[in-house]
Formats: sequence, C-alpha cells, structure tokens
Amino acid sequence: GGPQPLPGQEVSVKVLGALEDGELVERDPRLIFVPGHGEVVQALELGVPTMQPGEVSFFLAAFPYAYGRPGSREPDVPPEAPLLFEVTLLEVRDDPDPQPLPPAVRLRLGSQRRERGNFHFARADFAAALRSYRLSLRALDGPTAAPPGPEEEEELREQRVKCLNNCAAAELKLGRAEEALAACEAALRISPDNGRALLRRGQLLAEQGRDAEAVLVLKRALELDPASKVIHTELSRLAKRQSSPSST
Repeated sequence: GGPQPLPGQEVSVKVLGALEDGELVERDPRLIFVPGHGEVVQALELGVPTMQPGEVSFFLAAFPYAYGRPGSREPDVPPEAPLLFEVTLLEVRDDPDPQPLPPAVRLRLGSQRRERGNFHFARADFAAALRSYRLSLRALDGPTAAPPGPEEEEELREQRVKCLNNCAAAELKLGRAEEALAACEAALRISPDNGRALLRRGQLLAEQGRDAEAVLVLKRALELDPASKVIHTELSRLAKRQSSPSST
C-alpha cells in the first residue's frame, strides 16, 4: 500500500539474491539507497521504483543487470551469472538530510556504497564510482542515533580514509588533479601516516612542480614503507630533476 518511490526519494528494502542453482549469495535485511544514484545493481535500480511499500517482488536479472560479465568477489557471484532477487520494499521516505542512524548501520551503509564504487571503478565508470564514494562518505559522516564506541569510532575513521583515497583515485581518472589532491589531504587530516594518501599526495605535488614539498611527503611515506619501490623511484626522479641544469 502507498505510492511508488519518486525520483530522489530514499528506499529501504530487504533483499535476498540467489544463483540459478539456488545458492544464496546475497542477504541484506535492510538495504538503504536512492534509486538512480548508482548505489546498487541495475536490477534493483530499475525494479524497486515499480513497487509499493510492503510489496514483495521477484526479479530475475540477466548478468548485465546483476554483477556484470566479471561477476563479484563480495558477494561471491561467478562471471556472467544471472541472479534471482527477492525484494521487499520496507519504506520510502524523502531524504533531504542524512538521517540519524546507529553507528553500525552507518558503517554498513558506508561499506556497501564504497564497494559499489569499486564495482563502477573496475568497469571504468569513474564518474559513477566517485558518486558512490561520496555517498559512502555522506553515510559515514552523518549524524549518529547514539555515540559510537571506541571500536566503531576507529572503524568509521578507517572507512573514511579508504573512501577519500578512492575518491582521489577516481578524481585522477577524471583528470581532476586539484580535487584528487584535496581528497588526499582530507584523508591525511584523519590519518596523517596513511601511506597510500602520502604517496599520492607526493606524486600530485611533484606534478605541480612543488618539488620541495613533494620530497618531504615522499620521505615520510618512505619511513613508513622503506621497501616501496614506487616511493624510491619517485624520490630518485625528483632528485634528478632538481639536480638538472634546467631545474637550477
């Protein structure tokens, strides 16, 4: 009963996903997403907006509408696998602002959206990947219904850093170096010794000709990972550039 979801509204659904042999590969008692934002497989993007609250539907999805030609590791879906989804539409609501949710729900939402971003990134849809990563950050940064415990707080921090690093990678693929640098710096404000963010920030600073800053950042990255060939190569390249006559 009730109207179907409208564009921009947020939905909560219960989802079960099974392979052709009946093996259950996906189970989510409360998946929250906004249809059209690219957060879920296309079968759900297209199917859920046709439902009413309380309705239970079955969607048989050919692989292009599920996890694509390569399949997925999380959930464990083989290549080119069709899936049968059982979907219950639990709730439809307007979503102008992030809703206060328990920390555990925020962590689950953030992880789901980041994994969806990785799905798009692996298929070279970098704009969709970036959108998913930003939605993940929105979930992780939103208000919590209760204060997180120490372990949850640490996990929220770790997920934010992962997501910001992924944002930087997507921004680079889209040719937006300044935005990528901003994402690296945001990650380092949360975790100053994050090696991935330090390396990428050093590379971006070097590309901008800010060699002295780049060397300092890369040396710090090397202290954390002395065996990294990539960091050694970057520092060697900068040293040669600084010692060349044109640089002088």
